[in-house]
Amino acid sequence: MNKRRFGKKGATIALALALTIPAVTPAAAMANKGHVTIDSVKFNGMDAPKTIEQMVQTYSNASLDVKYSNGEVKKFPLSYKRLFKSEDKIASNKGELIPAGTPIDVNGNPIIDKSVEGKPTYFVSDAPDSNSLLNPIGGKLYMVTHYEYQTFDAAGKSAYGVVPASMSLSTLEQDKKTGELTPKDVKKIDFSSVNGLWIPCNGSLSPWNTHLGSEEYEPDARSFELNPTSSARTQVEGFAQLYFGDKSKANPYFYGFIPEIKVNDNGSASVSKHYSIGRFSHELMKMMPDNRTAFFGDDGSYTTMFMYVADKEKDLSAGTLYAAKFQQTGTENGGAGNLEWIKLGHASDKEIKAIIDSNVKFSDIFETSDAPKEGFKAIKQYTYGKTEYLKVKPGMEKAAAFLESRRYAAIQGATSEFNKMEGVTLNEKDKKVYIAISDQSAGMLANSADPADDIKLPKIKSGVTYQLDLTKNQKDNTGQKINSNYVAGKMSGLITGEDSTAADTYGNTANVNKIANPDNLSYSEALRTLFIGEDSGMHTNNFVWAYNVDTKELTRILSNPAGAESTGLFAADNRKGHSYIMSNFQHPGDELEGKSITAVDKNELIKAMEKEIGIDRTGGVGYISGLPSLEDLQNKNRDVNSIFHK
Repeated sequence: MNKRRFGKKGATIALALALTIPAVTPAAAMANKGHVTIDSVKFNGMDAPKTIEQMVQTYSNASLDVKYSNGEVKKFPLSYKRLFKSEDKIASNKGELIPAGTPIDVNGNPIIDKSVEGKPTYFVSDAPDSNSLLNPIGGKLYMVTHYEYQTFDAAGKSAYGVVPASMSLSTLEQDKKTGELTPKDVKKIDFSSVNGLWIPCNGSLSPWNTHLGSEEYEPDARSFELNPTSSARTQVEGFAQLYFGDKSKANPYFYGFIPEIKVNDNGSASVSKHYSIGRFSHELMKMMPDNRTAFFGDDGSYTTMFMYVADKEKDLSAGTLYAAKFQQTGTENGGAGNLEWIKLGHASDKEIKAIIDSNVKFSDIFETSDAPKEGFKAIKQYTYGKTEYLKVKPGMEKAAAFLESRRYAAIQGATSEFNKMEGVTLNEKDKKVYIAISDQSAGMLANSADPADDIKLPKIKSGVTYQLDLTKNQKDNTGQKINSNYVAGKMSGLITGEDSTAADTYGNTANVNKIANPDNLSYSEALRTLFIGEDSGMHTNNFVWAYNVDTKELTRILSNPAGAESTGLFAADNRKGHSYIMSNFQHPGDELEGKSITAVDKNELIKAMEKEIGIDRTGGVGYISGLPSLEDLQNKNRDVNSIFHK
């Protein structure tokens, strides 16, 4: 989630319980002696787009077959419903309507793009990302949406990382019969209490119905302090100028955390940042069923796998942070290894915020050397990008662990060689976590020149989706038992992409019938299906895929506009009796100019993209519809043949 520049199992499965088609009540069962349960489900895929018209659209012509215990099979055609584009003026803000993707400053005012003299306009993000469709609150449906960044300003200059980011809270109306969603009210979420929002990538819904956001690509505090021309300095100062109106308020340690958004009974949203979870390139945070343990994506090159165990259930204000050491066991199907967890420390949000508020600097935490030196540890990690020699200053271990989590983890011996580690999701029944390595290269290849070389896996530029096996009674590197029953002990490849030696006629440089650069992941317990969205320059059109974890069948179910990344993937098994697969797209038309496309006229494709959507100017928010509905079962359970009629 980033700019790319850088067979059934067992006998009858009562899937109905979670598929928003719950088991029929005793009264209904008596009314219908032919009571039917769901036996199995199967997605029927769709071809990759072939025409310019298809390549410009967000669409699905896939379907879902549902087999019932009476032997009947019912087919449900799928389609895509757009809720809004980020440029649509539907967000109410201080009595006016502004584009949904427009950020607001510390005072709640829309941030204005003044890059073209005499033509001020709203900044509008072209990068909608995460969606959380919350469980009903006070009978209402709410959706939190991220707007990750803005690609260009009105003058055509890069605005990435300079323009403050934002989230919106949408109140959605639902058609009781069809389940169709319509945005009734959209509001911007206020982040002034936490110094604004930095590059929110993916996110997740907590088991206690709050939205867990993210701040990706944390600015490098070392470069910020020591190099006034670095991108870290220019981006954070530019951000501060636009957000606070004062670049002197720039502080890299304000950003790189997990924000939690709670929607209150009156429909308002409150925000907190969880500093005790650690500071790194948060792709997202995924909670485990104990409401205490979490795993993360750490996006970028030379990154680290982290685990957090909160002190209390449903309370992320204090806990223990761990980092993984990867112990490779094989290369089959992408790769495999055991995971040892290194304890980095325990902290509370209050403790770490106090350190930040003291205006701590990188040089307060570490001593540095330009060459190998006694007492200094050689590491390589994402934000600095090259080998550095560091030593933690006495008494600064907690600051290092929670403000420079990746650096401190590497110093303690954790693996900092993961590349493009992105989406994370949970299969609760099987106690597995799925995690996307979008691009298996760079630090994940053998490289004896690196300070550490734990990972020596095959190069697969189109990426690998891995599974982590969760177990209990695991100990950390010190021999202490980890206080969680959901600790990942093993990691193994599940689904691999397939790189091509040359582009096909549509410009694809990876097999179009396999996943390329997996990013968003979401799992449906009801459907026993892992949904995977692409962030791929290797596929001209990015897709959403459905992978049945029992049959191992992989099916394409959605195509996004050419050049656009698939984002916001979120499977909601039951929202007031209906099921949804939320799915967005961002930066449409990006990088088409450089692609080798001959199957269609590339210039005409670019013109069509510009006309129908706009290139790098807007993004779309919506969902895949057509899944079976609880409403149908309740209304028609007396007629087996029409139970799931849409």
